[in-house]
Amino acid sequence: MTPPLKIAPSILSADFGKLNEEIATVDDHIDFLHVDVMDAHFVPNLTIGAPVVKWLKTKVPMECHLMITNPEKYLQDFSDAGADMITIHWEATRERTPHVLQQIRDLGMKPSLSLNPPTDVSEIESYLNLVDMVLVMTVNPGFGGQSFIGDCLSKVARIRELKPDLDICMDGGIKADTGQLAVDAGANALVAGSYIFKAEDRVAAIRSLRDLRMPE
Repeated sequence: MTPPLKIAPSILSADFGKLNEEIATVDDHIDFLHVDVMDAHFVPNLTIGAPVVKWLKTKVPMECHLMITNPEKYLQDFSDAGADMITIHWEATRERTPHVLQQIRDLGMKPSLSLNPPTDVSEIESYLNLVDMVLVMTVNPGFGGQSFIGDCLSKVARIRELKPDLDICMDGGIKADTGQLAVDAGANALVAGSYIFKAEDRVAAIRSLRDLRMPE
């Protein structure tokens, strides 16, 4: 049976000049907070690192999505900053993936693994027993506000077939209609940035995702 639906806003679409104020507008209505960390090397954008994460205030678990080269060098920093879950990219670690996932767990955080749209799900199938969540990118990582890539839905269905109880998250272009496609495919966690933080009523936007029909 698919685990319960979880909603996570991505602060990539929030106002970086007042992040804690932005988080406070949604904090009572979400399941975890998604923090995009980019290094302008692994992806063509630069965001925030552990020194900023340390000052983020939230009531819910904080998942740091490390879209960076050599993420293992910074795991201790993010642990010290208060991260509850770390998502790394298979494309960044490849043959080092099992070791890095174990490092995350050894630091007391939950390990999560992500794959980019061009990457076949077969590349991570052998690691599914090592993670608490898989994050399937439905846009090419780097910038918010991109369009949903529907071809990625088949990856979710395959992972759900292999691991019925695993948290499977979709990230990129998520709103009410694409969110329904995601949960129909087997996702039970949705990351939404622009759809939430650019909405006139952020709580209503979150509720529209919370009300999606889950598979029976």
